[in-house]
Amino acid sequence: MKFVKMQGCGNDYIYTHETAGLPEDKGALVKKLCDRHFGIGADGVIFLHVRDDAAADFEMEIYNADGSYAEMCGNGILCVGRYVYEQGLTDKRELKIASGSVVRKVWLYPDSNSTVRVNMGKPELACERIPVLFPKKRMIDEPVTVQGREYRMTCVNMGNPHAVILMDREMLVKKPVEGEPLITKRQLLSYLPYNLEKEGAAIECAAMFPERTNVEFVCPIDAHNIIMRVWERGSGETCACGTGSCAAVMACIINGLTKNTVTVTLLGGTLYVEWDADSEEIYLTGPADTVYAGEVQLSQFL
Repeated sequence: MKFVKMQGCGNDYIYTHETAGLPEDKGALVKKLCDRHFGIGADGVIFLHVRDDAAADFEMEIYNADGSYAEMCGNGILCVGRYVYEQGLTDKRELKIASGSVVRKVWLYPDSNSTVRVNMGKPELACERIPVLFPKKRMIDEPVTVQGREYRMTCVNMGNPHAVILMDREMLVKKPVEGEPLITKRQLLSYLPYNLEKEGAAIECAAMFPERTNVEFVCPIDAHNIIMRVWERGSGETCACGTGSCAAVMACIINGLTKNTVTVTLLGGTLYVEWDADSEEIYLTGPADTVYAGEVQLSQFL
């Protein structure tokens, strides 16, 4: 199977449109391919299917590193846009890409540092649509205790479930110096001191989330900038998360912490999120970079 390894802000996936002969249940194969010691190594695998019909040009089938199916991936769909263009599967600069029953519009800017933009649709705040088991219709800045620790949590669905933990901006005791990077990786790690391996996993699998959840630890810096670390459902901590960035920005907006255009700084880089208040849709813009292309002998993994 020929494949391309791609990443958006360090959120890396294996991409292929060679799906003939693959098992119907791809979970076990994906888990082995994503193993960073015995496989290719990635946060997940995205299988591409050419549609080229009125509804969509392509369809993406997404799996997390643990082999579980994922409904949507923000950085994944950014990279899909570049993948299909560079593989010669299309010459369009504006595409419609499906994931499950949802179709998103994607715009390619191959002459501008491989930047891609996608309409991520309308954020869903209703608890039953996230889903999260909670007595109110929406969970917005609610105190939630998981394994003895209380968090202020806002839940958002961006095609997949997210639990956003909002942190006090006063924790940023050292302000960025003019002319220097907004925040360094070292500062990001120190400003968001949660034990993600323990706490992210506990929140992901908390009983209140019947389908598990992605978890974002977020601190707003000012009206147009936030910093974030993310624990992805089925993959663990990743360098970035596109849907998580959108969910985090939506959580900040509805809690009155940011404006509608926000730069999200993550361990792997920067993503840009815009919320159109008129259409109530969120747009995600970010890089889509090819790491390398290769070929894998599937008999070693099946």
